[in-house]
Amino acid sequence: MGGFETIIYSKEDGIAQMSLNRPRVMNAHNMQMRDEMYQVLEAVRDDPEVRCLVLRGEGERAFCTGADLTEFGTAPSRVIARQVRWERDVWGLFLSIDKPIVAALHGYVLGSGVEMALLCDLRIASEDAVFGMPEVALGMLPAAGGTQTLPRMVGIPGALDMLLRNERIDAATAFECGLVHKVVSGDILMKEVFSLAGQLAACPPRLTKAVKEAMRRGLDLPLAQALELELNLAARAVSTG
Repeated sequence: MGGFETIIYSKEDGIAQMSLNRPRVMNAHNMQMRDEMYQVLEAVRDDPEVRCLVLRGEGERAFCTGADLTEFGTAPSRVIARQVRWERDVWGLFLSIDKPIVAALHGYVLGSGVEMALLCDLRIASEDAVFGMPEVALGMLPAAGGTQTLPRMVGIPGALDMLLRNERIDAATAFECGLVHKVVSGDILMKEVFSLAGQLAACPPRLTKAVKEAMRRGLDLPLAQALELELNLAARAVSTG
């Protein structure tokens, strides 16, 4: 699978890799990148050979600095621009994938770069990573789930700091508040990410799928119903093993 201009896609030993490839603009995503991500994510979702996905950004400066505002500004209106983005719900597609997704984060991780990372299951950051949500300061609202995913990860006070005050945090703070799972030096970031991806790819797919489903559905249920959901999923996983 190839032929993309803004995405680099590869697959080896059950691990797929999707790299954001607009390093000259710090991997800010435009409409083309969003559409190419959608194609890749559909392929990952439907490919039985893929057992884990790694998401990363090309270049030394950034994982992703959010939406490309130069393209965004050429739309007839911001409302129309946001509507076009939702016609192909790439963000919802992230959540529909029942395989583990690991984000490798370095440099600037801003706006929908943060939101994209939050749609992944596990996040490893390099020591130079800087996180921020500047949408409100730019006169917009997050539109890739940030008002929902961020407080679920870091709590309401920390989320409001980032969303309303445009407070940027470094990698160490991101680890302390739960935004990322691990911080490593930049020279070993990808080694750590692929080591983790290898562990996840080695897990039986039916079990990783069941764990993700149990957590995603169960967190919105009362505890008693969530426990029943877990029991049913566990029984199903054993019967199909």
